[in-house]
Amino acid sequence: MPKGYWIAHVTVTDPVNYPKYREAAGKAIAAYGGRFAARGGRCEHPEGEGYDRNVIVEFDSYDRAVACYRSPEYRAAVTMRQAWSNSTFVIVEGAD
Repeated sequence: MPKGYWIAHVTVTDPVNYPKYREAAGKAIAAYGGRFAARGGRCEHPEGEGYDRNVIVEFDSYDRAVACYRSPEYRAAVTMRQAWSNSTFVIVEGAD
């Protein structure tokens, strides 16, 4: 079964409060078996406009990735992320 991935591109607009989102999101991600493949490390933007942070979270399956995103725990974290950053977010199914 292919894995599932969250891919988020984020520019933090409230660095004082944003760590609260990271903590809440981290708990939800861990509860669903998610693992960070990338979390705000170095990057460059050879095409298009970029964001300051790029995050990739790997889950055992696409369904697990969707379930985590829709969970009450992560839905509460989404509110924080949206308040304290500008971001794009996508859930994708991995290649076999």
